[in-house]
Amino acid sequence: MTGTMITVAGTGGEISKQEVPHLPASPEEIAAMAQSCEAAGAAMIHIHVRDAQGMPTLDLGRIRETVAAVQEVSTMVVQLSTGGAITDHFDARLRVLEAEPESCSLTLGTVNFGEGVFSNPWGFIVDLYREAKLKRVVPEFEIFELGHLVTLRRLIDQEGLPFGGRVHCDLVLGVPGAAPGLPRIVQAGCDLFPEEVTSWSATGIGRATLPVALTALAMGGHLRVGMEDTLTFAARRPVRDNAELVERASKLAKIAQRSPLSVDEARSLLAVRPRF
Repeated sequence: MTGTMITVAGTGGEISKQEVPHLPASPEEIAAMAQSCEAAGAAMIHIHVRDAQGMPTLDLGRIRETVAAVQEVSTMVVQLSTGGAITDHFDARLRVLEAEPESCSLTLGTVNFGEGVFSNPWGFIVDLYREAKLKRVVPEFEIFELGHLVTLRRLIDQEGLPFGGRVHCDLVLGVPGAAPGLPRIVQAGCDLFPEEVTSWSATGIGRATLPVALTALAMGGHLRVGMEDTLTFAARRPVRDNAELVERASKLAKIAQRSPLSVDEARSLLAVRPRF
């Protein structure tokens, strides 16, 4: 496909509602965000769930409530984060798949994350991969460091292809302590992709948003944008909402003559199972 799949990551697990009052956190707020972002050109939504106080949670009931609210108003591919917050335990992260998302994130290694550590040892990676395949969930492989692509090679060699037979990666660049959000790092990531990779997107954190997005578009990649990754639209100008970031990504894709993919095209690209 020559188009661009736009994913919106609208909430994240690290930013507090107190710090950013307009961050969508409740099921109703996340659903409204999904509706506006789909209208702006997004085809997939990456969801971190929050509790009634706006704090990150992996409570299965709250996750199901949020997914149901989104699916009531949006046709976008629902991708649940299995990372949660960096303090969440492995068993709770695995249980996320019981909410039956169409896609899930799967981070391919432990990484420094600001002042903390996001733990993803090999045993957990394999457990999550096997569980996703069993539950017919398409993983998106999150790459925070270039060495994570060596782990992807090892995982495919040991466990075979994921459900659906497609391999989709997301380069997450610019996290403090991980690979920087530079165009040459996007290039290096592409050079290291296993041959089984069928599609990829890129995410630039903070100031890296535009350099990473423009490089990805030039190299045939897709885009992930959202308030999980940046709260600034321009110098000294806060983001209005997630739809504003999707609108900009959509405009950039059109300028690159790689217009946003429809939801149906994104479903075909990722080989997710039918929703109904």
